[in-house]
Amino acid sequence: MRLVCFVAGIMLVCQCRTPDARYDTVARPNILFVISDDQSWPHASAYGTQGFHTPAFDRVAREGVLFTQAFVAAPQCSPSRAALLTGRPIWQLEEAGTHGSYFPSKFEVFTQNLGNSGYAVGYTGKAWGPGNWQDAGWKTNPVGEAYNEHMFDEVPYKGLHRLDYARNFQAFLDAHSEGEPFFFWFGAHEPHRVYEYGSGRRAAESVQPDLPPFLPSTDSIANDMHDYALEISWFDKQLARMLTMLEERGMLDNTLVVVTSDNGMAFPHAKASLQEYGIHVPLAICGPGVAGGRVVDDLVSLIDLAPTFLEVSGATPLKENEGKSLIPLLRNQLAEPHRHFVLAGRERHTHARPDNLGYPARAMRTQDWLYIRNFAPERWPMGDPAPTSATGIALDENTKPIVYGYEDIDDSPSKREMIRRHNEWPVLFRAAFAKRPAEQLYNIREDPHCLRDLSGEPEYSEILGQLREALVSELTDQKDPRVLGTGDVFESYPRFGLMRPFPGFRERGAYNEAFRIHTND
Repeated sequence: MRLVCFVAGIMLVCQCRTPDARYDTVARPNILFVISDDQSWPHASAYGTQGFHTPAFDRVAREGVLFTQAFVAAPQCSPSRAALLTGRPIWQLEEAGTHGSYFPSKFEVFTQNLGNSGYAVGYTGKAWGPGNWQDAGWKTNPVGEAYNEHMFDEVPYKGLHRLDYARNFQAFLDAHSEGEPFFFWFGAHEPHRVYEYGSGRRAAESVQPDLPPFLPSTDSIANDMHDYALEISWFDKQLARMLTMLEERGMLDNTLVVVTSDNGMAFPHAKASLQEYGIHVPLAICGPGVAGGRVVDDLVSLIDLAPTFLEVSGATPLKENEGKSLIPLLRNQLAEPHRHFVLAGRERHTHARPDNLGYPARAMRTQDWLYIRNFAPERWPMGDPAPTSATGIALDENTKPIVYGYEDIDDSPSKREMIRRHNEWPVLFRAAFAKRPAEQLYNIREDPHCLRDLSGEPEYSEILGQLREALVSELTDQKDPRVLGTGDVFESYPRFGLMRPFPGFRERGAYNEAFRIHTND
């Protein structure tokens, strides 16, 4: 009976959309949007995870709402950010739905509507990217005007970016009139790799972070996790400076502050994967109109932020979006769950396979279950192994490493150690690197680290079938090419990043015509 009710709940949510309500604050609030680069959801001290020191994030969570179930639309930087800007899933965004391609200017973004409604709009750090917006019809990055002039003379560790984010925020504030509402995007480059090896332990800001169970417990991997925690701490310190700046100017009380990340951490079994640590991210929101001091377990998607920002500002809503405003949830006015499920997906991440092919997959996450549909299970999900198994590294004529294998996983001490010693941890290695079946199913309440795939166990066949049907129904309604028979179009889209020496098509910035002919262009 519970399964039937679950599916009925999905159908009810699909059919019923609540009309937009106006945000009834006295003044149009400012919006400070803060997004880290590659941070999984439990890695802030407000979540109680050992080894992470984030007092600024914790303050936002304490004075506002701490979300425990926030999800990105894709486990990769640029598709996730494009979805956030448009309020739409990646399968509706053409080239912008794959990593490092174009962002077609025909897609409406919330920052444009904010600007058109009288908001000053700007950013510092990483905006939409990586990819090519310049040749796609945009005058600026889709996020807005860049404020990246000010740099630190030096930073404590080599892995940290030298951008002085807070000083650039100050320059933005100084450039606009005092009464003009603003939207500012602080896009940290941290904790994106690479890290300075050993920096976390030398800083000794916190105890050694706990390793998630999908990572082997070795000194090198523990050290890598500590370096990651240090970068999150640096990001948090820049946020603290911005909050202080707003306080000193008397602006904080009328500023909606939103802090999150674009996808999960750059470790095996996380970033670029639809498993939990790839799509589940931190989220805290405080500001005017927010009923604070709460921990919220409702499922939310970051595509919900676009309609939220436009509603809170009184700006024109997006003509097309799949997001659902968080305002009723922030006001604590919901009598039923915000969502019964969230959706996520991925296409090509890096150049990791012959012919520049990607790894198409979609996921449905409920409170209890994570269901993943892999559309090309014959492919390696994290990219092909290295051409030579003797060293795990492909060498050019000068014996320099050019391919480590599994290139959809960022290079790191953790990745290299797991490849080198894969026979010692066969279960963990398979979970992160091996080929996957067409369907995967995880009981999130019992297995939050996604180490036991239940899709082949008979006792779960009923829930597997119901989630399969629900996902296909949603993707069909949202016109996902992968379920409409035209999914090869994703293989045609250009990549503007590094092209590796895999056989077949590998022309940077070009469309792969072998797949483009399957579209109706």
